Amino acid sequence: MSFKAIVKSVISGDSLVLRQPGGAQGQAPKERVLHLADIVAPRLGTSTREDEPWAFESRDFLRGLTVGKPIAFTTAHSLPPNEDVPRDIGSAEINGVDLASELLKNGWAKLKELKREPTEEDQRKRDLEAEAKAAGKGVWNPHGPKAREVNYMMPTDSQGFISEWKGKPIDALVEQVKDGSTIRARLLMPDGEHQFVNIALAGVRSPRVSSRQDEVSEQWGEEAKFFAESRLLQRYVRIQILSLPTSTATPFQAGSNASAPPPSATIFIGSVLHPAGNIAEHLVAAGLARVVDWHAGMLASSGGMERLRAAEKSAKEKRICLYANAAAPSAKSNGAAVSGGPRTFDAVVTRVWSGDQISVSEKEGSKERRLQFSSTRGPKLADPKQAFYAQEAREFLRKRLIGKHVKVHIDFVRPKEGEYDERECATIRYSTQGSNIAEQLIEKGLASVVRHKRDDEDRSPDYDKLMAAEQAAVTEQRGIHSGKEQPAPRQPLNISESSHRATPFVNGFKRQGRIPAIVDYVAAGSRFKILLPKDNQTLTLVLGGIRAPRTARNPSEKGEPFGAEASDFATRRYMQRDAEIEIYDVDKSGGFIGALFLNKTENAAVTLVKEGMASVHSYSADSLPWVKQLYDAEAEAKAAKRNIWKEYDEEAEQAAQVPEDSDGSALKTEFIDVIISDVRPRNDLTFSVQILNTEGIASLEKLMRDFSLHHKGVSTPVAGFVPKGGDLVSAKFSDGAWYRARVRRASPIKKEAEVTFIDYGNQDNVSFKDIRPLDPKFRSLPGQAHDARLSFIKLPKEDSDYYPEAIDRFRQLCGDRKLIANVDHKEGSASNPLLHLRIIDPSDDNPLGSSINVDLVREGLASVDKKGCGRYLTSYPQVIKQLREASLAAKKGQAGHV
Repeated sequence: MSFKAIVKSVISGDSLVLRQPGGAQGQAPKERVLHLADIVAPRLGTSTREDEPWAFESRDFLRGLTVGKPIAFTTAHSLPPNEDVPRDIGSAEINGVDLASELLKNGWAKLKELKREPTEEDQRKRDLEAEAKAAGKGVWNPHGPKAREVNYMMPTDSQGFISEWKGKPIDALVEQVKDGSTIRARLLMPDGEHQFVNIALAGVRSPRVSSRQDEVSEQWGEEAKFFAESRLLQRYVRIQILSLPTSTATPFQAGSNASAPPPSATIFIGSVLHPAGNIAEHLVAAGLARVVDWHAGMLASSGGMERLRAAEKSAKEKRICLYANAAAPSAKSNGAAVSGGPRTFDAVVTRVWSGDQISVSEKEGSKERRLQFSSTRGPKLADPKQAFYAQEAREFLRKRLIGKHVKVHIDFVRPKEGEYDERECATIRYSTQGSNIAEQLIEKGLASVVRHKRDDEDRSPDYDKLMAAEQAAVTEQRGIHSGKEQPAPRQPLNISESSHRATPFVNGFKRQGRIPAIVDYVAAGSRFKILLPKDNQTLTLVLGGIRAPRTARNPSEKGEPFGAEASDFATRRYMQRDAEIEIYDVDKSGGFIGALFLNKTENAAVTLVKEGMASVHSYSADSLPWVKQLYDAEAEAKAAKRNIWKEYDEEAEQAAQVPEDSDGSALKTEFIDVIISDVRPRNDLTFSVQILNTEGIASLEKLMRDFSLHHKGVSTPVAGFVPKGGDLVSAKFSDGAWYRARVRRASPIKKEAEVTFIDYGNQDNVSFKDIRPLDPKFRSLPGQAHDARLSFIKLPKEDSDYYPEAIDRFRQLCGDRKLIANVDHKEGSASNPLLHLRIIDPSDDNPLGSSINVDLVREGLASVDKKGCGRYLTSYPQVIKQLREASLAAKKGQAGHV
């Protein structure tokens, strides 16, 4: 009696595994083994014995002829079953062709010695064998089989094997299907070697199949195995080996003693490419496998993960097999977020909190929202092992995002859990390419991807790309995946801790001019915490020339009107921005008084005043180069009634102003910032000052840089040049540097000249060899040193014992610091007058009520100069009153020379 069956596989050139064509849908049908009668073929080897000659070729001939095809067979008699699988000896035909005869005809089997009388059929088969033998076919080939090495065990150096063959397609024959997503394959290596490997399909996992009778397979496990087996078993495919089966460990969570992958693995992860496509995608589409997230790193770049997700989505929509109870895919593109706002919106990044959190402000409206990057975890600053990378991640985000326009999509809302507040999780895209900043951060090795639970749909829509980025970072050993322990960053030095600490830095900052800085924090509308990254220092910067409303420092304190608004405006505009600062002075608490510039041109003080978030502080503003801009900005804010000027009434202000009394012979009060550059104690005290915050001083800084470069190339004296009195020259000072100077007198005999350095006021005798003609390009800027003396007072006579003490006290009060001065009188020529100055300590809270001039009188080190200052002395009655009171106090205390 003849039976029908499908050939599942071929054991050897004379044995087949058959399965019934029927059976429940999707389930594996019953199987049986059929040994072809009267013939014998070479046996394949195992891990303990080698292949018999021609065994692989013999089996491959029968495999190619029959696997997956229907046959008709008859059984002569049965053998004892093997693991409940029936075994029979018989004959089989395919499309009317006898298999045994076909094997004999092609030389891939031999006839057995018969113990019966030969029949006509037996004789026909013997003739076929004789013809094959005569023709040297198959096993009768006189040259013998090609030598090959067959490795039945996995490669001993797994990592080396991966390194050599990763991603390269290799021809293979599937020898076994263990479950829907695990196979054993024979790799046909280019050198002729056969290498057996175990392969787990990349990107998917099917339910497990039981390997023992007392075990139960997982649901849909048998169906998944049958699905793969019926399509792959003993078929030629191409295999791409991708990785070892070690999921990427989340950095810093794996212990420091985590062991490296073993040198010999038991399985590889790879893709199996069938002529009909990638079997993994078909398994998922049939609902017989789930997508494995952590494989995304291997597949996303080639689009493999995207195709798996599409197959998964289709299976979920159909609710088949593993996805029968799956929730419908959620649409997260629209709708409202936790705050009731839109899910997708344009915004500006206002603050970077950490390597995975930022704050943004919507373009339309002023609401600020704190967002967490979806499926992203940044290093923690509080952990010493992570602190270095946490700071790197924060700086990476700051440089790319702060102040930039971004597109925000709220993916999901993370509920409040323990100490963690409810947080909106979002995908942030920036630039014209729509780059996902989280993907870039992870690719740099500055963050890791959160491992979500299998059915957790609250994740980034770019989750697979994030995994691919992490895989790239791991492969390249970047950042947190480098395995290197970086020391925690040193805390910046706070040089605004006190006035005592801050003061020594002022002169150095002045010389530097504009200093690159980062606005680390906004404490109030005009008060900032500044980071100087080059020196790893922080300081408090108070904007000079303006006053912003005060904010409340604690909940119980009430701030001034618009204090919070001014602070909020400054935060959004300047927080964490790259900027430049200029320093002029330091206040009593250690705060540096100066200016803040954004994008090199925007003056923060002017911007705040223009927006009505601050007012001009006349006393400190009048000496600034941009004082006109400040007053113009304030006038504009008043006219528009912005913020603090909301209730401004110009007529009422004008009516409230009281004209100041003035004497016609007194000069108008005009405070200027100065620094004393030279003190000349001989022939009564005179000194030189530079007037700060003027165009001349700014030009002088540039001129001196160019001047220094010019003289590096001028090394020899000019032949025939003899300086004369009144000449403008270049002269070398005792510090070795060149400065502009004017010759007072010259001695050709001594070959030296007495010069005055016109920008600093110093006088010195300089050898002719250290004098050069002043190049015309350095002549246009007037000298920046102004001759001056103290107004109203004179020091003791030079022969007095108190004169040196008075000079020392003057140097102590005025030397190496910025001062405020008022010009009370100008003596001499209009082009180069001797300035009579009243000098004021900038830290004094009552500048109109005191001066260093009065202080010297009070200390008995000076007296009123009725002779030298008599022409204008009576024009300042208030100052005369102060001088008289100071003189009486000195006499009463018997101070100084009085």
